[in-house]
Amino acid sequence: MKIPTFKLNGKVALVTGGSKGIGYGMAAALGKFGAKIVIASRNLIDIRKAEENLTELGINVTGYPVDVTEKNQVEELIHTIVDKYGSLDILVNNAGMNIRKPLVEVEEDDWDTVLSTNLKGIFLTGQAAAKQMIKQQSGRIINISSIFGSTGMSMQTSYAASKGGINQLTKVWADELAPYGITVNAIAPAYIRTPMTEEWLNNEARYNQIIENTMLKRVGNLEDLAGPIVFLASEASAYVTGQILHVDGGWTSK
Repeated sequence: MKIPTFKLNGKVALVTGGSKGIGYGMAAALGKFGAKIVIASRNLIDIRKAEENLTELGINVTGYPVDVTEKNQVEELIHTIVDKYGSLDILVNNAGMNIRKPLVEVEEDDWDTVLSTNLKGIFLTGQAAAKQMIKQQSGRIINISSIFGSTGMSMQTSYAASKGGINQLTKVWADELAPYGITVNAIAPAYIRTPMTEEWLNNEARYNQIIENTMLKRVGNLEDLAGPIVFLASEASAYVTGQILHVDGGWTSK
């Protein structure tokens, strides 16, 4: 019996939204296991800071300013990666954002902004990556969803809709791409401490609500996502596809 490895030596991984927060943490985890990392983000200053920090960790990293809602920019990024490295082995489809408002206060522009980044951006990047992976007859696509793709909470109208869409894209793509040796899975975290969630978690009432809903009675940290992302990116998950992996301290099992 061959024991599969979690090592990613020689693999090329693209992490969208990889300059900070969850994306940065996942980029660091994949890089520490040997992958060559490409991070994409809209903010060039954030990219350069992330490059510096990841390089200090001994990670081979390059960053590119890209708006994932722009098809031409996404396709150009994939071509650039393949021209530089020869392949694209792992896509962490992570770029996302949130606008928290009660239903009756959500503006049409709020809805369009969140759905454009969180769902259209996932679609455009996944489509472009899949075209390259089909040529290679191999690849790993890992979409970053949320517990709110399958459970509800107030103030999450557009965000929850986008994450539910990501879950369905994951299942459809897994079915379509399986014949080409490509696996497609999603990670659905609960609340993870990042700059995006800091203000929300600093509200005592909201924080207590989150803890009450979590079996492990704590908020997640970036380290809690390192194992899941490395697993789904590595050969250890070769027989896993179409799955939504909830990394939520037990939230969705209550």
